[in-house]
Amino acid sequence: MLRLVAQRTLLSIPLLLVIIIVMFSMLQLIPGDPVQALVGDFPVPPAFRSAIEEKYHLKDGFLLQVSSYLLDAIQGDFGYSYQSQRPVLDLIVERAPRTILLASVGFALAIPLGLVLGIVSGTTRSARTDRVLTTGVLVAYAVPTFWLGQLLVMLFALRLGWLPTQGIGPLVSRAHGISWLLERARYIALPAAAFAVHEGMRVARIMRASVIDTLLQGYIVTARAKGLSRSEIIRRHVLRNSSLPLVTIAGYAFGSALSGAVLLETVFSWPGLGLLLVESIRFRDNMTVIGVVIFSALAVIVMNLVVDILYAVLDPRIRTQR
Repeated sequence: MLRLVAQRTLLSIPLLLVIIIVMFSMLQLIPGDPVQALVGDFPVPPAFRSAIEEKYHLKDGFLLQVSSYLLDAIQGDFGYSYQSQRPVLDLIVERAPRTILLASVGFALAIPLGLVLGIVSGTTRSARTDRVLTTGVLVAYAVPTFWLGQLLVMLFALRLGWLPTQGIGPLVSRAHGISWLLERARYIALPAAAFAVHEGMRVARIMRASVIDTLLQGYIVTARAKGLSRSEIIRRHVLRNSSLPLVTIAGYAFGSALSGAVLLETVFSWPGLGLLLVESIRFRDNMTVIGVVIFSALAVIVMNLVVDILYAVLDPRIRTQR
């Protein structure tokens, strides 16, 4: 297991290096003036422009910028946000827990929803039920998350007035304990629901295909010959053996979600990494953009490593092969 972790860690280093080079290249090609974006619509005095370009190394050559960034990143310095006037690492540390919270709550709702739909659709003996569930899952999965979020806002926030439209909490709150949690739950309900519908349908599709494939295996025939009931077969054999593809897709999706559900956070003004990325791109805050992308890559790498470890735990054959 330690060998696996070491190998993946070493392989991630050139990957991160390529990501940094690609990001610097793309930011060089993007039109716009970072200094003008910093001051807004006001004219930029030449002396001020020169000072900003010198302070943030905006006029340095491409290779010099990349090499300087790599040396600073090794020391834990991921640059300085000239828009927020704060270190990029501080911004990521501040925003990341909010994105993790949204992704965690969304997956806590999505996994059970997808499991139930996938198992029912994969084990039902009614072709009509299977068709209805499969069609409903495909339609729900095809709905864009940001559009679904807007529909939820219009229904539950604007029309019914049950939930707030955006934000992570009220500007002023005197709630404590359980009341504070319930107050925050009202704000996370809509974005988590929109997130859970999309990811839940993804889980349902994978789970249905995996359950159908498992039911065709020889050990299922043997279990039936032993006289086990359908519910016992599903509980003892189908669920465990159908979980490996689910672990893969859930791990990757969660790692991607940690990078920030950009459109979803923008719709609900959720102050996470996704909204930070949008704001940074708009203001040409290049160091923050690169920092968020690196965090996203690290999140995917870590979650893929966790998936490999879970594979070895769930299937001893994989552990033996390695």
